[in-house]
Amino acid sequence: MARYILRRIGMMIPVVLGVLLIVFVVNRMSGDPIAAILGANATEEQYEAERHKLGLDRPLPVQFFDYIKGVVTRFDLGTSYSSRRPVSEEILKRFPTTLSLALISLVISSVFGIIFGIVCAINQNRKVDYIVTLAALVVSSLPAFWFALMLILLFAVNLGFLPATGLETWRHWVLPSVVLGLAPISNLCRTTRSSMLEVIRQDYIRTAKSKGISDNKVIFKHALKNALFPVITVFGFMASLSIGGQVVVETVFTIPGIGSYMMTAIGTKDFPAIQGTVIVLSLMVCCINLIVDICYGFADPRIRASYAQRKSGKKIKTPVQIQEVAE
Repeated sequence: MARYILRRIGMMIPVVLGVLLIVFVVNRMSGDPIAAILGANATEEQYEAERHKLGLDRPLPVQFFDYIKGVVTRFDLGTSYSSRRPVSEEILKRFPTTLSLALISLVISSVFGIIFGIVCAINQNRKVDYIVTLAALVVSSLPAFWFALMLILLFAVNLGFLPATGLETWRHWVLPSVVLGLAPISNLCRTTRSSMLEVIRQDYIRTAKSKGISDNKVIFKHALKNALFPVITVFGFMASLSIGGQVVVETVFTIPGIGSYMMTAIGTKDFPAIQGTVIVLSLMVCCINLIVDICYGFADPRIRASYAQRKSGKKIKTPVQIQEVAE
């Protein structure tokens, strides 16, 4: 199992480097940050002096190599062109807010998505199934920025129940968490529903029911455990999407997180800030996928059996051998 985890960690490195390379090149193609820093009235001497000071007069491969070297050896994400402060300090100050918002939204989406999926599977082709499925599909189809603005107009402006911006009290967390958490519910609900329907038709479920075991015990003890395998995969995908959705949500609700910091950096062509936020967000997505892969490895004995087979050199074919390795 340790080799499985190390292999997944090793796969994160080329992903982050590839994303950073793309952003690094696109940044240099998007425009000149010197004009945004000095303004339109800067002289040619001031322009060249600032360009040399920021290191933008060097070849692009040299800039990229030096940046990667600073990130790996000193965790130096550069200095912001706008604030003249280290980007790592700015990100560390905003990281707890972004992480907390992501975790709250993932709890909302996973709990309600799985519960709604179980309810739909138990009540297949009934009114409850149609209503819940349709409602989840409609909510997930709404654009995040539009949905956020509508919630602000309803609960903050018209009703005055909840604040529209900031994160000073727990009431400030409600609207952004709901916007981020509702979008993945539809996919989790549909995946849980289809997976549960497939599992509850298996022979061992009918055998358990024939023994007089209650329906709730059959569903939650026997069926749900095996139905969660595809749900774990979809959860990782939706969690990665929610990280990207935080950029929009933090901007709409004026939340001092990494997403809003990146949007501000894009507007001012602050290359180090953009690259630093991309690295952190990419690592967050990779860590989520790593956690999902680890959970999948512990949940599925076939994965552990596969790596045990490579380590021992013995062939593991039968379900009994797989179960022995898993235990």
